[in-house]
Amino acid sequence: MSETFTPRRREAAAAGVAAVLAAGAYCLATAARGTYPLGPHAPAGAALGDIAVPFHAHLWDLLHGNTTGDLLFNWGSGYGTPFLPDLAAYLLNPFSWLVGLFPRSSVGTAVFLVTVLSIAAAAALMTHALGRLHHGPPWLRALLAVGYALCAWVLDDGAANPGWMWGPVALPLLLLAADWCLHERRWAAGALCVAAAWTGSLHTAVAATLTAGLVLVVRLVVTAPLLPGSTLRAWVRVTGRAVTMTAAGALVSSPVLFVAVTAAQDARPGPLTATDGSPGLLAQLAQVLPGGQAEAPLPDVAVGMLGLLLAASLPFNPRVRARERIAWCVLPALAALILLRRPEVLRWHGLALPVAGPYRAAFVVSGLLVLAAWVSLSHRPGPLALLGGAGLVLLLAVLAHGQDALRTPDWLRAAAGGAAALAALWALELLHDRSRASGLVTLALAAGVLGGAVWSAYAAGGPAGPEVATAPAGAAHRALRAAEDWPAGRADPGPHAFTANDPLLLGGQGGGYASDQLPAALAQTLHDLGAGWTHSGRQTLSPDDPVGRALFGVRTYLVDGPAPDGFTVARAPAPPLVTVRPPGPGDTGSVWTRRETVLGGPLYEVPVPVPAGGPPAVPHGSSGWSVPATPPGQAGTVLAASCPPGSTAYFQPLWFHGTVSGLGATFTSDGEQPYTAEGVRLLGPVPADGRVEVVLRTSAAGQVPARPLGCLRAGALEATLARLAAGGGAVVTAGGHSVSAVLPAGPAGTAVLSVPAVRGWSCSAGGGPYTAPQSVVGLIGVPLKPGDSRLTCSFRQPGLAPGLVVGLASAGVIALVAATHWPRRRPARSARATRRAGAAAAGGSDGGGSGGSGSGGAAEPPSA
Repeated sequence: MSETFTPRRREAAAAGVAAVLAAGAYCLATAARGTYPLGPHAPAGAALGDIAVPFHAHLWDLLHGNTTGDLLFNWGSGYGTPFLPDLAAYLLNPFSWLVGLFPRSSVGTAVFLVTVLSIAAAAALMTHALGRLHHGPPWLRALLAVGYALCAWVLDDGAANPGWMWGPVALPLLLLAADWCLHERRWAAGALCVAAAWTGSLHTAVAATLTAGLVLVVRLVVTAPLLPGSTLRAWVRVTGRAVTMTAAGALVSSPVLFVAVTAAQDARPGPLTATDGSPGLLAQLAQVLPGGQAEAPLPDVAVGMLGLLLAASLPFNPRVRARERIAWCVLPALAALILLRRPEVLRWHGLALPVAGPYRAAFVVSGLLVLAAWVSLSHRPGPLALLGGAGLVLLLAVLAHGQDALRTPDWLRAAAGGAAALAALWALELLHDRSRASGLVTLALAAGVLGGAVWSAYAAGGPAGPEVATAPAGAAHRALRAAEDWPAGRADPGPHAFTANDPLLLGGQGGGYASDQLPAALAQTLHDLGAGWTHSGRQTLSPDDPVGRALFGVRTYLVDGPAPDGFTVARAPAPPLVTVRPPGPGDTGSVWTRRETVLGGPLYEVPVPVPAGGPPAVPHGSSGWSVPATPPGQAGTVLAASCPPGSTAYFQPLWFHGTVSGLGATFTSDGEQPYTAEGVRLLGPVPADGRVEVVLRTSAAGQVPARPLGCLRAGALEATLARLAAGGGAVVTAGGHSVSAVLPAGPAGTAVLSVPAVRGWSCSAGGGPYTAPQSVVGLIGVPLKPGDSRLTCSFRQPGLAPGLVVGLASAGVIALVAATHWPRRRPARSARATRRAGAAAAGGSDGGGSGGSGSGGAAEPPSA
């Protein structure tokens, strides 16, 4: 072997080839689909637009000091919400922080780059991890690693969630840490690998850690006789190192872990996704074949025809010892099967059922398939093993015929790819002792893998979406920045227009907010005050009426407008961020009285409606009215009420699904309890006779609140705002996670901050001690004594302080272990380097792939 191309350099070159092939295939597929940023169309699916791009835009603002909040608190979304839980959920992929190097208008490009770099890193690390499992040609390992990095889970689920994409990177990282445990080396480095995996993506770290642990158990079963000392002592030593290393590494991530756990406890529960009673075993098996997406949610585990064919050949490969064959065949099958049942799904996801799909951990099955494929390939499967594998794949294809995930092009591509891969593998076995011929076959196999990966990535993307509305979004961002008057008042992007997280994307301070970490208290507060929600409260919307805006101090907002931007900037009077209301609990029996309680004055006439025609509605007291389905040909259920002439009537459909008409207005309500709640909607001016009739049409029985009508008295809002301006916050100052106000000294009362009272706030009035605030219909309320004129509130993220203590302590332990063992490592490393150099000079340590030990080589001397 030449001095300029050592085994280490060859290993690095193979990892680089895997990274380039995987990232290149994904980019080629993106360009072929014409998907942004390599084309003019938006990617299929809403995740990039609703989650990834807005959160990365906010990260850009934080990095450039261009936002009102900080790492602890986000003033822009939901009228004020903790930010660290969202940071942990969506933005701790290390590649996400490259967004700061791009212009803000190119955040979408940065998000795409996060996915591409994660794919490349996953391919490169898996190439090296396979080499630690068994010796063998690094170029063949690289081709299998490409299949792993572009597995169906990455293409169908992970690519749209850059935070999740750290999972495929973390799995081979943890496999390397497990290998160091097996060889009793690099305890400190392994702990840091665990810390990187858990910090980068808690959503996927549990599954990756469990998988790495199972792989270590399999390798212990296979290789224990080769370890120093007795088998039992070897098990104890390796297991002890693995457990302590994992615990130390996981505890280093405690600042993220503790914050995430407390945030999950406070978060709004997501919609339940049933995992029991899945479509069946055949539908599950069909996901192993390269193809499209099934209509029902199923684990996406396909790794390409090369990996599938080799994994299928493992049971028939006599060059792999029986014990090893059994272990590597059972492990992927077992992991795939347990993903079908809810109890096991919960364990693989850290006892929290994912909202964005129940199979967030499915990528680990793809990793296990690739490991099994390499076990077979590194032992050079012969013709009979390859034919046995081909027969097993053919049987699988026959059994999966008719499944909706597989279409005719998929069958043709699978057949062509399988035949080409089978021929190439057969040729490699026949020509294994002829390096030049083997190299040519490997190149041909690489071309096939690249082509298959491009097609899989192209097919998974589906049809190109509509063109990206980058120009209007940019115009909206500039308009809000120009109109912003924070903290004197809020600038609200308004109801859902561009994404579900418009305040993050466009700036300003709005009620729109979509996140798995959305606090339940925040969602309930906006819901109780008449704003809408969807996704069972994990996406909130801004109120769309004058009183709703006044509740949260919104002075500037966007409304639909003419081309080219499709919006205009509107302004409205609003009270300061901090106001004072008289002491007392107030009436919270309806959305209308809750609003009056917050603003501290009468606003609405709230009549009791009566049935006035059509299929009669049935009252259920405070639970509301049951509205029967509208028979064909009938006008619908009529509710009538009397309001003061000249007032303005509003209607709250809440959970009603159907059409609402009244006072010349007609709108569609999409309510569905508890998934979608409709906010307060405008009907129109009340006529001179004061009669208001509302017609409800629905195809299925529905429900409206007991007091769905509220009539805003003429001039009442203006008078209330004038009173609040006179007695409210004279001077309001807001920091990154704090707010203070200087109030006119007066009698006892309650200061109300138009900020949801989520856990973590503490307030001080009149220079007194900081205490947890009260709740005024879900908003922060602080009792004021007579003469109190100064108010200060500050937010501290629950779980952060103990997490920092535990994390720093664990990091100190790792540093101490590393420092203690460093002097003893240097001679061992020097001797080991000498032995490796001698082996390379004698003929190389790269090996031809016969394997045999199952451990990637003999055990090395123990060290840290």
